[in-house]
Amino acid sequence: MGGARTLAQTGLLAAFIAVTGAIKLPGLVPGTEFQLSAPLAVAICSVFGFKRYIIAGILASAAGLVLGTQTLLNVFIAMVFRLTVGLMLTTFGTAWPVVTLAGPVGSAVARLALGIFLGKAVIPILAAAVPGMIYTAVTAWPLTMLLKRAKNQTERMLAHAVQR
Repeated sequence: MGGARTLAQTGLLAAFIAVTGAIKLPGLVPGTEFQLSAPLAVAICSVFGFKRYIIAGILASAAGLVLGTQTLLNVFIAMVFRLTVGLMLTTFGTAWPVVTLAGPVGSAVARLALGIFLGKAVIPILAAAVPGMIYTAVTAWPLTMLLKRAKNQTERMLAHAVQR
């Protein structure tokens, strides 16, 4: 892929992560809100690969810091999530069971890291994340299929345009 296309694609992925990271679905109990970026992040890593995903994630976090929508603690949690998801998908592949489990595992590891970092009880922190973990597990695979389809159609369209 050309340099300009790679740059544009990575920028768009970073924007998707940043915007969906700023949108939180409220939970019934305080602390159980859910970031829409989690299943999208899993799908991006699955479809575009770890390198593009981690670069887009770092750019999204930098944008969040600059805009004031994220703190360093938010970035820490997001990076633990991203590295865990990336490690799982890189190690075990992108079959639907792995894609479905990568988000909840990433969330659990990020919450464990948060609990250790803050010196707080990990069980309540993990319990608050369960609704979001379920939502991520249910939506990551359909989002992966949607992104894969969009990517494939774009590549076919570009190949067709180049042939002309």
